[in-house]
Amino acid sequence: MTPTRTGHNGEQSPLLGGSPLKGHRMACAAVLAVEGLEQAAFFSITSNLVLYLTSSTFGWGGTQASRACLFFGGASYLLSPVGGWLADVYLGCYGTVALSFLLYLLAACLLPVMASLDGRLSLCGQLPANTIRNCSWHRGRTCRGQPPELYCAPTIYTGLLLVALGVSSIRANLAPFGADQVRDQGGDATRRFFNWFYWSTNVGAIFSLLLVTFVQQNIGFLAGYLIPVACLALALLIFLLATPTFITKPPTGSQVSAMIKLALQNCEGWGLSAHQWEAGHPLPNSRAQPGAPSPEEDRANFQVLARILPVMLAFIPHWMVYFQMQTMYYLQGLHLHTPSIFQSGQDHPSTLQGYTFLDVWLLLANVVVLVPLKDHVIDPFLARRRLLPSALKQMTLGMFFGLASILAAGILEQERLQDVRHNQTVLQLVGKGHYPAAVLPVWWQIPQYLLIGLRELFTSIPGLEFAYTEAPESMKGAIMGLFFFISGVGSLLGSGLLTLLSLPTHGWMRCPEGYGSINSCRMDNYFFLLAGIQSITCLIFTWISRRYRHRLP
Repeated sequence: MTPTRTGHNGEQSPLLGGSPLKGHRMACAAVLAVEGLEQAAFFSITSNLVLYLTSSTFGWGGTQASRACLFFGGASYLLSPVGGWLADVYLGCYGTVALSFLLYLLAACLLPVMASLDGRLSLCGQLPANTIRNCSWHRGRTCRGQPPELYCAPTIYTGLLLVALGVSSIRANLAPFGADQVRDQGGDATRRFFNWFYWSTNVGAIFSLLLVTFVQQNIGFLAGYLIPVACLALALLIFLLATPTFITKPPTGSQVSAMIKLALQNCEGWGLSAHQWEAGHPLPNSRAQPGAPSPEEDRANFQVLARILPVMLAFIPHWMVYFQMQTMYYLQGLHLHTPSIFQSGQDHPSTLQGYTFLDVWLLLANVVVLVPLKDHVIDPFLARRRLLPSALKQMTLGMFFGLASILAAGILEQERLQDVRHNQTVLQLVGKGHYPAAVLPVWWQIPQYLLIGLRELFTSIPGLEFAYTEAPESMKGAIMGLFFFISGVGSLLGSGLLTLLSLPTHGWMRCPEGYGSINSCRMDNYFFLLAGIQSITCLIFTWISRRYRHRLP
């Protein structure tokens, strides 16, 4: 189908220059601004979600809050094919993005409402009496009795699921919609657009991690969650105002049914013989409508999918480990000594004294240092010497960085628990909650955060490049959606593993004597288990990178 501009005159303006922002400056700028604002909202919701749920407002335990965060992260990726299917079949990318932003905005409003007392009472009722528990301070916080019920859990999970649906649909459609604005300028312009798109994502993350998380921890979650709501409202407004500048494409249908037919055909006695397959044996009920892929294209696409799918499935344990960065790493950081940002002498007290360093600021190493270093120094240096590895080999290297990160976290946790056993602990205030922390400073987490950032650079970004370049033209959206879907599977499996290890019998992550604290858990064993899973992943990717045959252009 021919793309059309949605403006009133229906004509496409001529393209100017080689930069994607010159030809369709307003359309590209709008998409990039919308992406930055959406990512600012997303990170504002996720970065302190564990702290929000473990605070005295809700009184959840650390593992329960971590499972909720993993559930939300997994759903925000796992539901991506829903948005892609909706755009392909019914609404197109533009309509799906606009509708998803509206859903995202309405669902995100639940967070500041629940952060206020009146809103929380109207949605969740009174805080159950057994949530407020008597705890003694001796070698960490010790609480007696049965763990409390999860206050407001149905409302929280429903809100997070709706937000995840909006996020996933935007994630599946905004990037290809932006690429549509410059596609007729060629592949170089498209690649440059994706570079700009990735940087706009980082700008949103920096804004969230620098400002919003500080407000949430040191001022309050009501103000802290009003900011992402404002970001989403502004993003939707910009997107709607930029409508006349956009190039839009009507929905062209989905290839899901054709892929399912081919898979079933292969499963039934392996369907066609190799000779019949290569000879172009016709498919049953092949589509003949104008614009639909031919049966030959369907067969070729299925072969590509069968070749790429093992690589995608090998990503699952990678994502199981990656999503621990914002859950278990963050939970570990709450139980390490967190220094105050603003120190002052007794003679000159500061009104900001007592505001604490934010553990999530350690994530800034990914976007402030590592991304520019790789983009402007490492890659050009290797490319000039023809040593730049393929995307698959970069992903393999990233897997080993991930293994080193989780091992560093496990070793640090052993040292932290050693301090707890020797009663070298302090009770510190983070946000509005008190956490029994070891005397080890939070700076000891820097190595594991840097290593997991290196893994993101060498695995996540080349993974997107691999999915985009290996996919045939008619299946780029579907395979990109599959990439996000697989990451959601990994996140949910990580949540399931955490649930399994929180069971009453022999659960490393069950902490009945320190509810809300991890000092009686064996999170070091949990980290080393993840390291074992990641080791297997490293071996698999090493084998794949040597044997995979790349698609010819």
